[in-house]
Amino acid sequence: MAPARRSIVTTFQEFVRSSASAGIIIVACTAIALLWINSPYSASYHALLATPLHITVDTFHLDFTIEHFVNDGLMVIFFLVVGLEIKRELLVGELSSRKKAMLPMIAAVSGMLVPGLIYALFNVGTPAIRGWAVPVATDIAFALGILALLGDRVPLGLKIFLAALAIVDDLLSVVVIALFYTSTLHIGSLLWAGAIVVLLIIGNRANIHSLLFYGLAGIALWLCFLSSGVHPTISGVVLAICIPSRARIDQRSFLQRTRDLVDRIVAREEQQNDAIHALETLCEHVQSPLHRIEHGLQPWVSFGIMPLFAIVNAGVEFRSDVVTHLISPVSLGIMLGLFLGKQIGVSFAVWLSLRLHWAELPANVSMRNIYGVSILCGIGFTMALFVAHLAFTSNADLDIAKLSILVGSFVSAIVGSFLLRSSLPKAATA
Repeated sequence: MAPARRSIVTTFQEFVRSSASAGIIIVACTAIALLWINSPYSASYHALLATPLHITVDTFHLDFTIEHFVNDGLMVIFFLVVGLEIKRELLVGELSSRKKAMLPMIAAVSGMLVPGLIYALFNVGTPAIRGWAVPVATDIAFALGILALLGDRVPLGLKIFLAALAIVDDLLSVVVIALFYTSTLHIGSLLWAGAIVVLLIIGNRANIHSLLFYGLAGIALWLCFLSSGVHPTISGVVLAICIPSRARIDQRSFLQRTRDLVDRIVAREEQQNDAIHALETLCEHVQSPLHRIEHGLQPWVSFGIMPLFAIVNAGVEFRSDVVTHLISPVSLGIMLGLFLGKQIGVSFAVWLSLRLHWAELPANVSMRNIYGVSILCGIGFTMALFVAHLAFTSNADLDIAKLSILVGSFVSAIVGSFLLRSSLPKAATA
């Protein structure tokens, strides 16, 4: 296997492993939130979410609650990593060519349209229509986590298809949030945000690789979006687009200079420390800022921010009225959108693409495997909860939406994993 291809496959496998592990932890945090809010200690859960948090820098003040800070602050880092993953896939991954990108892109678009239409059928003409985007997104951590539980029986091509589909899904979800869940715009703040983006683009073109530069510019961009009316998490994706994907030195120069330094370390012991320091610097210069930031933030997002988001947002009180409302139009639209809409949209798009010869299936992957994965796409936890908070202003509607997301995602996970388990070969095909 060529070194570049081996590197890409290794990066993808690390991504799958981290996503799968994160999915397990998020399940545990979801259970904690549900048990906590339905226990005699539920008041402490609500008190935690409402705890004020004050950020002061000189004369500048920001006032949050814990819930607000997680959803509008920490989730910016989640969206930054999502943006970096999207950019990486577009440059060197499964979305880097028309042939690679066609099947997951078509499947992702259809897999978002059908759930949205199902929700709209139940809620057209009512204020609840604003929640049409709740069932349209796939949670990549949970979906890949289910595949990981099936072990080596899952072909690598099937994992890549699901990951690429979910990444396109995330990209389209970001566009939906920016277009349909934006409040009153403040032009002055948007102009400042535009100026910062121009500065970031100039820094990219000038080959600035300082992480401090992009970090400070990113914070300033977040503050501008925070006061602009556009949801501040969009700043994470905008920042990701502007981060350079080029390294300071190419791999050939890196290898040549590394060999020279290793020879110096072996031959001249008195210069070992200087040579080792130079070697460390070379290792930084051969990695692009995109690669360094993504790999640096991924563990914090997977094992810190997303579990915290689950604890803050997954708490649903199982009151009799909430359970009764599971047959309400909002609840049916979300549950059926996730479970039926996703599998219909994704599997039909793949079938049609094959019939029209627009794309071809990955190696060792059958249409039955694709159908099982299409059901897993109905796991819509993180992004669905996030959109629900933007769509529903009533706490009652929000609780119903949360419970519906949990039910739809749970059914999709169980049915999808059962179908995949029965359709995959006994021996490894990867």
